[in-house]
Amino acid sequence: MKTKFIKEEQEILDSFERGEWVPVKNLSKRKAELMKHARNTLKKDKRLNIRISERDLNELQKKAVIEGLPYQTYVSSIIHRFVNGKLIDAKS
Repeated sequence: MKTKFIKEEQEILDSFERGEWVPVKNLSKRKAELMKHARNTLKKDKRLNIRISERDLNELQKKAVIEGLPYQTYVSSIIHRFVNGKLIDAKS
């Protein structure tokens, strides 16, 4: 049975098969570096206080429930995606 891949998975597989992937020389050191970067990326050490309408807050809370996240975490993820250019307009 042939496995079906999504486009991104197929691109990764093709890249691997072309030999574009190389092993990391010092895996434990590289893992430590990446873990440090991940911790710094996820660290939430600043506070932001904003005022929004009750209606907007209620809608955010509803959407957060659908996503299975606390609403403040959901709002933080929206901001993070926006500043990284990954927030996509639903109408486009």
